[in-house]
Amino acid sequence: MAQRGEPKLTVEARTYAVQALACFDAPSIVAAAIKKEFGLTATPQAIEAYDPTKRAGHKLAERWIALFHETRRTFLEDTSKIGISHRAVRLRAIQRMADKAETMGNIALAAQLHEQAAKESGNAYTNKRQLVGGKAEDGDAPIQTEVVVRFVRPGDVEVA
Repeated sequence: MAQRGEPKLTVEARTYAVQALACFDAPSIVAAAIKKEFGLTATPQAIEAYDPTKRAGHKLAERWIALFHETRRTFLEDTSKIGISHRAVRLRAIQRMADKAETMGNIALAAQLHEQAAKESGNAYTNKRQLVGGKAEDGDAPIQTEVVVRFVRPGDVEVA
């Protein structure tokens, strides 16, 4: 137990807490990880004090605030370190689950996983959509759209 006046967490544990919170980990998860990694006990409420975006973290030292914001910026900009953000990783996981489902005789689950893999391969889970149209000699030029706004008074008949 920490004596009065000395910090409850080591510098390494504090750094871990700030960085984990910056990566949107819940305070309860961070507290459990600190117990496991460092052998230190901290409540989720104590961990929340290391998040400058929360009311509990309003007195956080400037060095921890800077570390928090730098870690969050990096986390949001660089998803390459997150395995599941890559299609190949997701497909391998789906493959393992489908194999296990088939081995267990759960054909319905295996079929769902195969469908999910097909959607993953066909970009069904991306925000990218490309509409092409036009003539073949135009090289499938993008479809031209036009927005027309008409104001109709009540009682008027609009003919298209």
